[in-house]
Amino acid sequence: MFKKNTFLITGGTGSFGKRFTEVLIKTYKPKKIIIFSRDELKQHEMQKNLSWNKSTEMRYFIGDVRDLSRLERAMKNVDIVVHAAALKHVPIAEYNPFEAIKTNVIGAQNVIQACLSSSVKKVVALSTDKAAAPINLYGATKLASDKLFISANNYKGSRDIKFSVVRYGNVMGSRGSVIPHFYETSKKNYIHITHKDMTRFNITLEEGIDLVIHSLKNMWGGELFVPKIPSFKIYDLAKAIAPKIKPKIVGIRPGEKIHEEMITETDSLNAAEFKNYFVILPDSKYIIWNRKKYLNKNKKDKGKMCKQNFSYNSKDNKKQLNISDLKKVLQKNFTSDKN
Repeated sequence: MFKKNTFLITGGTGSFGKRFTEVLIKTYKPKKIIIFSRDELKQHEMQKNLSWNKSTEMRYFIGDVRDLSRLERAMKNVDIVVHAAALKHVPIAEYNPFEAIKTNVIGAQNVIQACLSSSVKKVVALSTDKAAAPINLYGATKLASDKLFISANNYKGSRDIKFSVVRYGNVMGSRGSVIPHFYETSKKNYIHITHKDMTRFNITLEEGIDLVIHSLKNMWGGELFVPKIPSFKIYDLAKAIAPKIKPKIVGIRPGEKIHEEMITETDSLNAAEFKNYFVILPDSKYIIWNRKKYLNKNKKDKGKMCKQNFSYNSKDNKKQLNISDLKKVLQKNFTSDKN
């Protein structure tokens, strides 16, 4: 279904963007892919790594989502936008709050405005579990971003365009994540964790990409997609990576939660459950949906509304990975070249 489409990926040289581009080329062979990002070195390296591609036209735009005019230029004749650009490091966002706001909130609105000013038909924005009941600045900016993308469906007018959001947890082995950090410090014979009971959701890069592809194929516009994924204890992850090293507890960092949440009790009022994922349906008088029709749109995977006060969090998640499970996942999905 994507063969005649032109994609634009903001933050396209990040872990998600690079792998998503490879999957698009190998599986769907779209007409064109535009990589929109700030770092010319990463774009140069990506060009070299994709030199085998003969089926899809590639374009590389240097630009920042803070720059609306540059986004508008880049989106000329684009059909599908995947918004992955963000400032993501919790402590750095706490120390530089307005910089995170300029990229994650103002940048999100710029992406929306540029899409509405062009021929774009579908927009999917990547979110994070930290956007649910946020206590840190990064999570707050992503919650604001989520609200902006969902609300964009309110004022699109007669435009044939849909905006949706995909929210998931930590991507295993992505750049800047805890796994490459643990591997690096274990070489120096130490691992620091912030709290012994801390839990996190876990998703592989491939699972995240599958969810984005699914949302692009099935979106009505206004949904927030949440995958059903496992959780784990950070302490167990440390033991899976370095069994002989006793982790040192160093205390929670500013803005850090002990447990993460992807669907809050308040969200549950509008949350629907399907076989492999949840959907938080739009709660707006301006987005008029036939919920019954939405829940029954796929006869093989009918949805049902979640119970009131349901919460999807990393502590109470039914699927928990133990140390043995984590070792298998690490062996299958993580290699040092993903640092």
